[in-house]
Amino acid sequence: MQGANAALSSEPAARKRIEGYFRSVGLHFSARPDVAAMVVTHMLPDRPYFLDGLAGLTSVGAVLPKPRSCDAATMEAIASRYRCDSLDRERFLDRSLVLDYLESRVGGRDVVLLDIGGYFAPTLRYVVGRFSGHILGVVEDTENGYQKYVAAGKPPCPVVSVARSPLKLPEDYLVGQSIVFSTESLLRLHGDILHGGETCVIGYGKIGRSVANTLRAKSVRTTVYETDPVRAVEAMSHGFSVSGSKAAALRRAHLVVCATGQRALVGDDFARLRPGAYVASVTSSDDELDLTNVVLSYEERILGPHVTRLSAGGHYFYLLNHGNAVNFVHGAAVGPFIFLVQGEILAAVALLTSGHLIEPGLHQVNRQIRETIARDWLNAFNGEGETDQ
Repeated sequence: MQGANAALSSEPAARKRIEGYFRSVGLHFSARPDVAAMVVTHMLPDRPYFLDGLAGLTSVGAVLPKPRSCDAATMEAIASRYRCDSLDRERFLDRSLVLDYLESRVGGRDVVLLDIGGYFAPTLRYVVGRFSGHILGVVEDTENGYQKYVAAGKPPCPVVSVARSPLKLPEDYLVGQSIVFSTESLLRLHGDILHGGETCVIGYGKIGRSVANTLRAKSVRTTVYETDPVRAVEAMSHGFSVSGSKAAALRRAHLVVCATGQRALVGDDFARLRPGAYVASVTSSDDELDLTNVVLSYEERILGPHVTRLSAGGHYFYLLNHGNAVNFVHGAAVGPFIFLVQGEILAAVALLTSGHLIEPGLHQVNRQIRETIARDWLNAFNGEGETDQ
């Protein structure tokens, strides 16, 4: 999984620049080392910088690496500095287990929960009401996770989402490009290419839109399937063919890119795939794909590190990266733009720990804070103030 992200952070000059950026962001906020942060995160090469920046504002109670985006070298580096615990979606559905876990790590303390994907959403109300300390709030990174908190009803504490922040737009745009890059790379390793067949993008949200536009820029025939009529109209206005039938779109597609975060393919959808089609996801398989019937009905054959052939009778298809986010094969690199979102997460943590945000409900960071973070980022990564040596 190591790649461009690792190169980004391994050079001394790059390290200095990234560390300087996080120091600049941290200077805008007051530190509260008595507050513990419980951190669900991707274990990618950029994360040590973020965690060190977080440690300048709070103490890091524990890091919970998402299991499907865990770079071994990064894991080793972070585990040498912070407590790392295992993360399991099913275990986090059990409210008693979640409460017991928090008590064992940060019992009696003020706590902020940093989430990616809504892991704490199903049990938050129970935990807040019974925890021996005080849950100051949650910071959620993703749209998928934000929707989980919305579905759980009004939160019992502040939940700050960065998913719809303007500072996340560069990341979303570049994630779409990285999805296409990784998908094409895996197809080529399998002796195939994107061109010559039709691609179906399921979901025209921020990342799905970026995937579709990147495919079109590469002259790949692309159809969009979107259940939200507003987004479907938007896709049409952008010049895409929009299918009104998922089954029809799946029968035609040489490649299906799942970009909904809410089970793009379920049940009989897999049987409707064109024989020999490739399936790629932009997020974890448990969020994007319901593989329950596939596991029971299809024979699995591993063709390479990231390509699985699934067959039943005369029907077969290829699953890329075991159904998990395909761009994690190449480290999900989006360059230094990832630090914009991480800066906003630190700002959200500061709002919660300082007492400036105590009202239960869903919240966002304000425009003034975002502009401050963007200026810090430009100063660090846009070459401002540099002189020729």
